[in-house]
Amino acid sequence: MSEMVRLRRIMEELRGPEGCPWDREQTLESLRTYLIEEAHEVIAAIDDGSPEALREELGDLLLQILFQARVAEESGAFDIEAVMKGIGDKIVSRHPHVFASGRLDNSDQVLQQWEQLKADERRGRRDASMFASVPAALPALLKALRISSKAARVGFDWSDAAGVWSKIEEEMTELGEAVRRGERDAIAEEIGDLLFTVANLARHEEVDPEQALQAANRKFIERFRYVEEALARDGTRPAPERRDRMEELWEEAKAALRRTSPGRTDPSGGTSGSGLRPDPPRKSA
Repeated sequence: MSEMVRLRRIMEELRGPEGCPWDREQTLESLRTYLIEEAHEVIAAIDDGSPEALREELGDLLLQILFQARVAEESGAFDIEAVMKGIGDKIVSRHPHVFASGRLDNSDQVLQQWEQLKADERRGRRDASMFASVPAALPALLKALRISSKAARVGFDWSDAAGVWSKIEEEMTELGEAVRRGERDAIAEEIGDLLFTVANLARHEEVDPEQALQAANRKFIERFRYVEEALARDGTRPAPERRDRMEELWEEAKAALRRTSPGRTDPSGGTSGSGLRPDPPRKSA
């Protein structure tokens, strides 16, 4: 018996009449949160660089996929075999240079073909836009990256990073004008435009903006923990009236963490954040 067959039987028993009361009560909707949480746990394991943790978290994510498929199977919608057949057929059809005649020499050609094949698949659908496949629930910064990447693949893009820099300067000017006018709606709109353009700059520089921002978040937390611990040793805690002392400790944290973390780099070029590496262009479903 394969492990996949064994896992399917385990799920069937959990959902069966004599199975687990909690598992029997779950629905597609109630399982959404667990699916998201497990996906984030996989990402955390990748960031930690632990093969054992990654193996475990991929198993937890696979369980959620099987769970969803089992609930759908009970309603007569589809089963896990249909899920696997569907993705297998899709991958084969979108890689004719591998599974049929033809040859592509580089990743750029593969991505261009990928978008063209998806456009052919969308033809005749109610929403034939190339953005229809971008999940609405994606984090906003990652979503900006996906949207701009898709536009770039069909030639709607700046020719180089210098053009994006000019756009950032333009958006900064417009944001400053909105702030001076005190127009809240305009400020929100201009901040959104600026963040979208920064995501484009990250793409041109082959940096994942979501990972870069997560690294910046971790760097800030690491430094501020240093501030908190130093204040605690003084018998105090962070407070507005201790702003000067916190600023002093912040600079101390930057120097101290830089000395103790020589191998780590952050998005701003320092050495106290978590490491970043450019990700290759992504083929989205």
